[in-house]
Amino acid sequence: MKGSVQWKVEVLPALKTMLKKVKKELAQKEKLREDAQERMRKTASRSKQAILLSHQKRLTEAKEQIEKAKELIAALQEQAKTYPSIIYGGMFTAALQEYAEANIFVKLIEESRFATPDEVGVPPADYVLGLADVVGEYRRLSLDALREGDVAKGEKCLETMDEIYIELTALDEAYMLVPGLRRKCDVARRIIEATRGDITQEVRRKALEDYLRNFERKHMRAKQKT
Repeated sequence: MKGSVQWKVEVLPALKTMLKKVKKELAQKEKLREDAQERMRKTASRSKQAILLSHQKRLTEAKEQIEKAKELIAALQEQAKTYPSIIYGGMFTAALQEYAEANIFVKLIEESRFATPDEVGVPPADYVLGLADVVGEYRRLSLDALREGDVAKGEKCLETMDEIYIELTALDEAYMLVPGLRRKCDVARRIIEATRGDITQEVRRKALEDYLRNFERKHMRAKQKT
């Protein structure tokens, strides 16, 4: 019995010290996880703001939001060197996709070209998933153009949407290997067809409007002659 008591006396303090250290490390890890998730949320939010500002033709402000998102991503990537399990995951991937989408969209509007994965600075999978989401933003651009009576611009937007979809679905093995890409391409296809229908309807409406206007003019001229 004495030996057993002696063992407890010696071991218990060591166990308490060890568990106290474990508790401290777990609390620190949880704090880092919460900080990282807040940065991820802000990254996604900044990226969404950049897209919204781009639609409003406020490109300078849009690029400022992208820069702020870029700083947040850099901080997360630095943290990932020490705590990769905390950083890398679904939430970070979603933030990177939003960031990629914002970069690609702004570059298309400003320079009429696609930003490269190296320019954006995200993994290839997140780049292509972000690119797929650009199709939805171009539908909005197209609809805005139609509301303004600019059918030609709407058709140009549709051409860009088609180009993105065709190139993404032509990625061969990568198309199957990037989780979520097939689903996003299916959504993109439906968006493109809906946009094509809207443009076709607007073209027909405009043609009918022009026809009726010309008919009215001819009728008025004929009436004046009589």
